[in-house]
Amino acid sequence: MKQIHYDKLQETLYHEVMDNGLQVYVLPKPAFKKTYATFATKYGSVDNHFKVAGGEETTVPDGIAHFLEHKMFEEPEGDIFATFASNGASANAFTSFDQTVYLFSATENIETNLTTLVDFVQRPYFTDENVEKEKGIIGQEINMYADNPDWRVYFGLIEAMYAKHPVHIDIAGTIESIATITKETLYTCYNSFYHPSNMLLFVVGGVDPEQVFELIRNNQAAKSYEKQGEITRIFEEEPVQVAEKHQESRLAVSMPKCLFGFKEKVEGLTGEAAVRRDLITKLMLDLLLGSSTALYQKLYDEELISDSFGHEFNSSPQYAFSAIGGDTKDPGLLLERIKEEINAVLESGFAEKDFERARKKKIGGYLRMLNSPESIAHEFTRYQFRGGDLFEVLPIYESITLDEVNTRLHDHVDWEQLAVSLVVSP
Repeated sequence: MKQIHYDKLQETLYHEVMDNGLQVYVLPKPAFKKTYATFATKYGSVDNHFKVAGGEETTVPDGIAHFLEHKMFEEPEGDIFATFASNGASANAFTSFDQTVYLFSATENIETNLTTLVDFVQRPYFTDENVEKEKGIIGQEINMYADNPDWRVYFGLIEAMYAKHPVHIDIAGTIESIATITKETLYTCYNSFYHPSNMLLFVVGGVDPEQVFELIRNNQAAKSYEKQGEITRIFEEEPVQVAEKHQESRLAVSMPKCLFGFKEKVEGLTGEAAVRRDLITKLMLDLLLGSSTALYQKLYDEELISDSFGHEFNSSPQYAFSAIGGDTKDPGLLLERIKEEINAVLESGFAEKDFERARKKKIGGYLRMLNSPESIAHEFTRYQFRGGDLFEVLPIYESITLDEVNTRLHDHVDWEQLAVSLVVSP
């Protein structure tokens, strides 16, 4: 068991790699009554074409990572949610572009719930019957999201940006793609991506690290796993330019929804370089369009935006894009005004005082986040899977310079790489 001290944060993280390759991290928080645990695999919706060392190149249906997440909760004796509930725990799971996460929170029976979490994820149960049944359930979910204006405008933007990379495909897949899923394809994906060496267990709360590690050591020692080679994800080459400049969907909305953003050239960044790029970009977007900027207030006063207006930046070694916008009565005028403002800032650069204020705000938000066991667990896993360290974010923030942010603005804003997604009434 290795101890990692973060003096500035006054935190000590405990880490151990099990014999089968499973990474286990424990962050004790003695003052916390609640314990939160996540058991995650580095496997998401974009991983539909891959090869495991020594095996064959495999292509699977879109949406299968999400489908697999759903099926993991079913066991021969019933639903695993009931088991968690009987031990005072609340359980859930989610699938994103690049990870699938199973979780629980509880204030009691922690060791029992932790055993339940690890065991059910490592004990798949797929049958022809339960797979067919799930297709109807997930089909309803797909239709539900297709009718959700916020979901449609978001994926409309990604679809406008990306032509080849599977990030533009809905995480749940399509009715047609999930129809081709079988228990055999589920087991293929499970055996490829749910090997302990591709997974991470994180526990935060009022726990004793040594007790947790002893529990997991004994649990994993009782299971048999053959050593697995490296997983290679295979992606088609994505064109540099956006797939289309403008995409529009029609749904019953009281006010149009507008999202726009910039598609970046792939740079393959990982580790601290990727983390730094992400933090600088999010700081830059806050300076440009955050709720405390003069532009935001001006657009709000003119009723061109509402509280729904926001921004985010998403990235991986294979893609990177911003998403900006919200509800607006006049998408065309909103885009025109924002373009004028961005061009002005490109000329002048950000002011030092604004930069310092925005950076302090980001640092404050980061420190507040460390009081939330849920946020710590999810952010820690996300950073680890991308080769970073959540607890090293503070020194990166402290070292970011105004010149870096101004340079990043010029790198990110390329009007030829702009895509726009709208949802308007029929």
